[in-house]
Amino acid sequence: MGFHERKRHRPDAPTRRIAIINQKGGVGKSTTAVNLSAALGDLGYKVLVVDFDPQGNTTSGYGIEKENLDACVYNALMENVSVEDLIVETQVDKVYVVPATIQLAGAEIELVNTMAREGRLKEIVDSVADEFDYVFIDCPPSLGLLTINSLVAADSLLIPIQCEYYALEGVTKLLESMRMVRDRLNPDLEIFGVLMTMFDSRTTLSKQVVDEVRSYFKDKVFKSIIPRSVKISEAPSFGMPVTVYARLNKGTLAYRSLAKEVIARG
Repeated sequence: MGFHERKRHRPDAPTRRIAIINQKGGVGKSTTAVNLSAALGDLGYKVLVVDFDPQGNTTSGYGIEKENLDACVYNALMENVSVEDLIVETQVDKVYVVPATIQLAGAEIELVNTMAREGRLKEIVDSVADEFDYVFIDCPPSLGLLTINSLVAADSLLIPIQCEYYALEGVTKLLESMRMVRDRLNPDLEIFGVLMTMFDSRTTLSKQVVDEVRSYFKDKVFKSIIPRSVKISEAPSFGMPVTVYARLNKGTLAYRSLAKEVIARG
């Protein structure tokens, strides 16, 4: 069934456009894009995930074979291919993906000479956003033009932060970029929430990092914390969200809890 046939859960509420962002790699951006969208889909919400990272981890995390794709988000961005032609169904009802491949890496350079280059992704998202309750953008781990496009296309940011040393390192730079985009290109941009990931309850360090991040971001930090979990790590290699791969795993329960918090925040 195509995405047009599926109805939104909240047709009268504005679509939430959330960029999942942190310029540090390995903090759980793609993991969160896959598993949070799946948890929301399980709750009946219609979700589009735009994979905007050339590594394409969200694409493969949903079991989409990149080598079999005729086109990806790059073609919408640089060649004006309709995004409607790129949207792929997933194994989770009501969850759809705009896939990415390594081809997207070239867009960082090619965009430099493009007119209205910062707003290209916003145009793409604008064309389909009304069909969905949530649009998530999985950002690359950098602060280049692809990420700036994500900040312009989104109304808010979800920042995953790993429970490890130097957790807040680089976040100041991210917030500076956010302020710059808000001042010049997207006055409505705000932080939607900060998510603690890879929490190990056995270590004092994990608890200290959570306390440090909560003292910095206050009530922006979600109560739900994503634990370290073998099942969360394994699920992408099977092309499934952990919510499908291991329905009763502690990681699944944490992402379901997070989904409810996301809904409650509006």
